[in-house]
Amino acid sequence: MEKKLERLWNRNYWKVMTANFTMSFAFYLLTPLLPLYLSETFGSTKDMIGLVLSGYTLTALLIRPFSGFIVDSFPRKRVLMVCLLLYFVCFGGYLLASSLLLFAVVRTLHGGPFGASTVANSTMAIDVLPSSRRTEGIGYYGISNNIATAIAPTIGIFIYKYVHNFDLLFWLAFAVAGFGFFVVSTIDAPEKQQVRQKIKLSWDRFFLLRGWTIGANIAFFGLCYGVLSNYLAIYGKEVMGITGGTGAYFMLLAIGLILSRLQGARQLREGHLVHNASEGVLISTVGYLLFIACPNAVGYYGSALLIGLGNGHFWPAFQNMIIGVASNSQRGTANSTILTSWDLGMGAGILMGGVIAEHVSYGAAFWSIVAVHVVGVAWFFLKTKPTYERLTQ
Repeated sequence: MEKKLERLWNRNYWKVMTANFTMSFAFYLLTPLLPLYLSETFGSTKDMIGLVLSGYTLTALLIRPFSGFIVDSFPRKRVLMVCLLLYFVCFGGYLLASSLLLFAVVRTLHGGPFGASTVANSTMAIDVLPSSRRTEGIGYYGISNNIATAIAPTIGIFIYKYVHNFDLLFWLAFAVAGFGFFVVSTIDAPEKQQVRQKIKLSWDRFFLLRGWTIGANIAFFGLCYGVLSNYLAIYGKEVMGITGGTGAYFMLLAIGLILSRLQGARQLREGHLVHNASEGVLISTVGYLLFIACPNAVGYYGSALLIGLGNGHFWPAFQNMIIGVASNSQRGTANSTILTSWDLGMGAGILMGGVIAEHVSYGAAFWSIVAVHVVGVAWFFLKTKPTYERLTQ
């Protein structure tokens, strides 16, 4: 007789999903319009806009390894509430920033609670999931972020187009983030054994050494996505002659992410993590190759769907794999490790793509990420897969 599955969609899981959606929605509502805001309001140059906005990513990257340690060492709900409160308050700071310097300070500080909140909330999701549905639940968890990523920029641009009022957008982001904080305050968090004994501060408290091969693998794929996401619009315009198609591209990519997470959830529940990861990395490779090898609308939009499908398969599989090699007291560290690795890859991709495009061409930059992605796939089958299987036997 087949064992009855525990309930996946419990009240606390819905609340964690809602919090993840509000975090992403508030962030991506403003993201495409902040360069325009800085230019119109403060007369910022392109270089200055890049400098001001990059502070957010840098702070998020720096805080994540420490946030994993904090999440594992203190009550998770309390940590999550503090992080989300600070994240919420920072949106109010944008409304009060009367100069470019003040805006830059608020934006840079905002990256800290964002980086910590993503680690704390994803770890809380693991805690509130029934153990028999955990791998499946982690796969579904990312859908809330994918939906927010797909609709928030469109809504932000629509509001700005018809109202032309940045303050309204800041207030909306402020309200959405505040709602997320309220939802988290109502979570009935399970009591977990925290790391309270004498703590030896070692690298393994900030970066999960047992999961280093998985972290390195995610960094390869993050590098590829960093180049794609930052140089897509200019490559599409200059090489393919596609203008105004960036929004549609990322919408298709988000649809691919959502579909693959829904389709792959059952395989995750049955423990086929390596199978899902294998499918994902191979599908993504085809997507990147299609993008650069077919410089037309079919290749352009087709690659969006394939890359979305591939990433949606391998990301939850990798996240489950790194959690699987961590102890229960290192779930926060495992989450911060995979997120930090992705951020490092993204940052390296932005830098590498810019250098190659400047000295060779944008085409060369995109061919380079196909090569890097192939290396990442080889690393998965030759290093990550056997190491994971050895550690979980």
